Amino acid sequence: MATSRPTKATAGSRADQANRADRALAYLESAKNLTGSACALGGLALTFTGLAGAYWPVVVAGLYGAGALIAPPTRPPAPRFPDPTSRLDGLRKDFTTLREYLTQVDLPPAATERLDSLRELLNGLLTPGWVSEALAQDPEGIHVLARAVHRDLPESVDTYVRTRWWTRMAPGGQDPEEQLMRQLALLHGEVEELVAGLREAEEIRQQTHTRYLEDRGAENTDGTGTVPGT
Repeated sequence: MATSRPTKATAGSRADQANRADRALAYLESAKNLTGSACALGGLALTFTGLAGAYWPVVVAGLYGAGALIAPPTRPPAPRFPDPTSRLDGLRKDFTTLREYLTQVDLPPAATERLDSLRELLNGLLTPGWVSEALAQDPEGIHVLARAVHRDLPESVDTYVRTRWWTRMAPGGQDPEEQLMRQLALLHGEVEELVAGLREAEEIRQQTHTRYLEDRGAENTDGTGTVPGT
């Protein structure tokens, strides 16, 4: 037995009806309708007292329209985005994964020392606290940090491991350890610049507060160094 399937036109018609019903319900609950209805009730009260006269329908409709006009427009809710500090949560987990990977890699002593210094900087920036809160307000800083954790640092180490194997198979090429040290030094410099930028922002904040206190103190004195009234 054949069964009929709803056509696209039928489905579209049902969707339009549902949308119209939603819009009608939204208007009934809106501030415009509620304010207009309250004013219209005032018009009915005038009608019952005889003040509206024979034109009471016009009075009621006019008051409803006036109320709907003076009511504030419907305000859509503002979008809510994740808290800036929450953006670092995923980066912290990825950094933990990266550290576990680095413990399994055999690196030269000099590279290990440089890598440990870099990891200390990254860990200090990502540890929950006021430092990470300051970092969360710096989108460019988060980008630099995420790039180092997700791509630059693992790529440098993995490339060294693979190149070292080929060098052992066919000696005579570039020294992979030298390339790794250069890459780690560049990455260390980038993270140090990020730390310096955050420190500078805090210093500016401190200086700004000092100037504010100095200006406020100057306003509270009479020019002789004493506070008026003392």
